[in-house]
Amino acid sequence: MWRSGGSPSVHLLVMALFAAVVATVMAVIDSERHDVRAKALYGVKVFAAFIFVGLVIGWVMYFIPL
Repeated sequence: MWRSGGSPSVHLLVMALFAAVVATVMAVIDSERHDVRAKALYGVKVFAAFIFVGLVIGWVMYFIPL
């Protein structure tokens, strides 16, 4: 069913972990937002964007024959 080795749930977990770390760092070092609520909302938006783009890229790559 899956073309390459490894479980898809492990790949999704690693992608989510990476997205969470990057979103947290970007929210903390953001100099435009000074309110904690605004920084948290920005971090959630960055996290969602990483997950969404990663799933879209994975879905598109699934149809590319190797």
